[in-house]
Amino acid sequence: MNDVRELLGRAAEQAGQPVISTEGVYARAARVRWRRRATVAAAAFAVITAGAVAVPGLAAQSKQRQERSSVAAPPERTGNSGRAKQLVELLPGDVGAVEQVSLAMIIKGATAAQAEEHPLGPLDGQYAVRRDGGVGYLTVDFRSGEQIRKKSGGADPVDNICKPATGPRPADCVREVLPGGRVLTIWSDAMNYDGTPKWGFELVGRLVRKDGGTLAVRDSTGFRADSALGPLLKNTPVTRAQLRTLMLSQELQPKG
Repeated sequence: MNDVRELLGRAAEQAGQPVISTEGVYARAARVRWRRRATVAAAAFAVITAGAVAVPGLAAQSKQRQERSSVAAPPERTGNSGRAKQLVELLPGDVGAVEQVSLAMIIKGATAAQAEEHPLGPLDGQYAVRRDGGVGYLTVDFRSGEQIRKKSGGADPVDNICKPATGPRPADCVREVLPGGRVLTIWSDAMNYDGTPKWGFELVGRLVRKDGGTLAVRDSTGFRADSALGPLLKNTPVTRAQLRTLMLSQELQPKG
């Protein structure tokens, strides 16, 4: 995670140059992690691609929403609000107000053009979740088997993240082998890393299909920074059980 923040910081310094692609940042971060931590890096890549960027200047959005999904915020900040509406249908009723955002714009001040992404999954995106005065994030990202192989150095995406060949074992890590050759892994991360912004506790998950396609979801309590949309949530936007249910939803995966 620290690798991603470092790379995003460098990208922000180049604002005004050609497109700052979060996909490109994540790809570079994946390669760095692979050089450092081998197997654990593959897992980290799959989750981090779900989104972890932000930008100064959007703190004005800290006003609480009463609706569960917001369509009033400027589109250049929230992207396709229709996705937020669809995601809300898959979440528990008490999740809070949900709106699609761009973490690259919130944390790093990227323009809409610089933060442009090319989602593969139907609900891929970064979503702010407002509840009880706090703001957390759900990030959803689907990558094809080919994309994963290229960015992970050809490693097997179904490697057991809970028992890495090198590096520390992720906390509270549970790996499930599901019907159809799918493998679901969920773990927690206290996010005790140096860097800015300072992220709070989160749950992370990776669902690998038989064809290598990988769905990554990050369930974060938020971050601390001048650009934060609000204080950390007391708990992750959804519980571990709710995260599992969300990740198994067909609505998050492209057809075929």
